Amino acid sequence: MIAYRLVQAQEPPRLEDVPRPSPGPGQLLVKVGGCGLCHTDLGLMKRTRAEWLDTPPPLTLGHEIAGWVAQTGQGVVGFKRGEPVAVVPVWGSCGHCPACRRGEENFCYYISRLIGAGVGFDGGLAEYVLVEARFVVPMGDFDPVLAAPLTDAGLTTYTAIKPALPALVPGSTAVVIGVGGLGLLGVQFLRTLSGARVIAVDNDKAHLELAKAHGADIALSSDTSTAEQIRDITSGAGASFVLDCVGAESTLKTGVAALARLGRLTLVGAALKTIPFGLHEVPWGAQLTTSLNGGTLNLREIIDLARIGRIETIVDRYPLSHVADAYRDLADGKLRGRAVCIPEAVGQMS
Repeated sequence: MIAYRLVQAQEPPRLEDVPRPSPGPGQLLVKVGGCGLCHTDLGLMKRTRAEWLDTPPPLTLGHEIAGWVAQTGQGVVGFKRGEPVAVVPVWGSCGHCPACRRGEENFCYYISRLIGAGVGFDGGLAEYVLVEARFVVPMGDFDPVLAAPLTDAGLTTYTAIKPALPALVPGSTAVVIGVGGLGLLGVQFLRTLSGARVIAVDNDKAHLELAKAHGADIALSSDTSTAEQIRDITSGAGASFVLDCVGAESTLKTGVAALARLGRLTLVGAALKTIPFGLHEVPWGAQLTTSLNGGTLNLREIIDLARIGRIETIVDRYPLSHVADAYRDLADGKLRGRAVCIPEAVGQMS
């Protein structure tokens, strides 16, 4: 089969012909219907050999995976050949701690570092991918191309938003900073699941227009006056919830400056910057939290929301043979939504 492989650390990935895997006990072989691309992948391509620790290349990239069950391994029950499925990206969980038992595998007590599809294991930029059955979620008749970005971009934002929902009553305000492929889904979750006014913040006018079309009540350009504008809109109270999908120093400062007392700011963006935290640096009673991806419980809920049309996945489709072009467009900021690569031989299994 064809796969997009990172063969050596810091070398450009390339398409290769590799053997099709076979499932062992507890595993599924999934025929890939679509694999989404992510900025995380660009960072993986730059990793040194030392940064890979004990899971170095070669490996197949791609962690946003959906498709159909092609083959089941020994002991696997509850899945049948041809069934559409989505895959959670984080595979390093123990399976038996309380978080794992709740279907929140991303919060496993024993995860020491992030490993999963395309990070330590072969990912989904291939015709087939091998997955432990416990990391796979049935998704009815939903299109794998539309489902693929939900396994990371959707799962990340939904998992971050869900704990904030009790406070997002009518009259409250929620802010999403950075409304590209990640934040656009965040806007839709907030519009669907809460009564809050939703404010989208970005420095890209096209992204802001798309956010307005998908549920944002107000769109603001990101600059030094953004927090003050949010304060004015909320009569000085500030936002009950801020979702930062960027993580730059400037966006974190904006988020804290716009946050209400007793508000909640959740960081999911991976720019890896920080801000001061102290008694007089954040609003009184505010919570500053982080969130990383999500587990099988939330992925099931997201797929159900998408199946009934409550959220829309905006995708830019590329054949797997043009995956390098897709990564270039991602790096250059040319995407409208999330890039999804589709194996040329893809087709729903009978």
